Amino acid sequence: MQSVDLIIHARWIVPIRPRSVLRDHALAVHGGHIRAIGPDEEIRARYTAAHTTQLDHHVLMPGLVNAHTHAAMTLMRGLADDLPLRTWLHEHIWPVEGRFVSPEFVAMGTELAVVEMLRGGTTAFNDMYFFPEAAAEVAQRMGMRATIGHVIIDFPTAYAANADACLQAAADLLPRLRQMPLIRQSIAPHAPYTVGDAGLRGARDLAKVEDLPVHMHVHETACEVQEATDRDGMRPLARLARLGLLDQHFLAVHMTQLNDEDLAICRDSGLRVAHCPESNLKLASGMAAIAVLRQQGIGLAIGTDGAASNNDLDMLGELRTAALLAKGVSGDPTAFPAWEALEAATLGGAEAIGWGAETGSLETGKAADCIAIDLDHPATFPVYDPVSQVVYCAGRDQVSHVWVNGNPRIVEGRAVDWDTQDLFARARGWAQRIREKDNDA
Repeated sequence: MQSVDLIIHARWIVPIRPRSVLRDHALAVHGGHIRAIGPDEEIRARYTAAHTTQLDHHVLMPGLVNAHTHAAMTLMRGLADDLPLRTWLHEHIWPVEGRFVSPEFVAMGTELAVVEMLRGGTTAFNDMYFFPEAAAEVAQRMGMRATIGHVIIDFPTAYAANADACLQAAADLLPRLRQMPLIRQSIAPHAPYTVGDAGLRGARDLAKVEDLPVHMHVHETACEVQEATDRDGMRPLARLARLGLLDQHFLAVHMTQLNDEDLAICRDSGLRVAHCPESNLKLASGMAAIAVLRQQGIGLAIGTDGAASNNDLDMLGELRTAALLAKGVSGDPTAFPAWEALEAATLGGAEAIGWGAETGSLETGKAADCIAIDLDHPATFPVYDPVSQVVYCAGRDQVSHVWVNGNPRIVEGRAVDWDTQDLFARARGWAQRIREKDNDA
């Protein structure tokens, strides 16, 4: 018999690729990677393990992938709710960021976010925020996989004076972050309305030289698109295409405003879309036409956006909203079936943020990034189809186990390596100062 580090026995395994539900199967893990998946009796006969986990009522599946967030913004969760996007940004979020954003702020907010995401079954996230090194260090230390975006923005912030300074900071930081095994990187121009042509060309060139993806808010609101058309004589996506940014490594976030010309650009370029339905709903920004994007063969991922506009980082909730909303918007109950929504929240996200070869599905040789969801629960009983139960019924409180790279992060619903109460105590001081300053504004 072969010796491995861990064997997980589960009532159901949903590997995502192939699309199948494996009943009474087991997964063998060694050196952080999946050694084998097979019927329970076969794995027991072939392998002996240092550790064994028995999951009699659970789905074992890949960890969820949050394809777009601003992790540090957990410190602004609920700060300014029920406001239009511009009021929210200009009168609350940007002023607070101007007063408080620092490496310490980013570290604290990211730590809160990582705890929330891991507890909810997310094992990888795609971040866009200032002081990216602070976010990367937290994710690496806490054992969570991440793609960290180097923000490019024209106007001065606490992080950098302008787009040129952002680009220089990114170039300086890239080698350091490459030393972190759980971290990948992207170039993240904020949006077409906050980065001029020169900054976008710089972002394009740096991404190509360093072989990095580009991660950007695009077509988030009708107002943004109309103003760009009035100013530039073209829609933002057409401008990005003209500047040479769009290809299969470009992740366009939101994309709530698409016409036939935009869809043709998406198809021709091979870009992917990160759909953030709950943030779009809350800010009344519009809604991505998921049914149409699917029909066009455009790659889809799902993200939560930041906790300041969502207000949670709950990927199980997000994928359910995405699946249901697509049906309601299109008038078609088959618009975004459970399997496709789950794939967008796992493998689709992993491929969109540069981790597809390592995670997003349970396959031999891939990293053992997996989660267990207990379906022996009033919300998910009885179980006719475990995939449907995960997508349409399960809550993040049912996530019992989380592994990243084979390392346990959540066991029986409890954190392995951090004290949540200590985390809250450290965050309270930040929250009090932020609230006082926002009230004074």
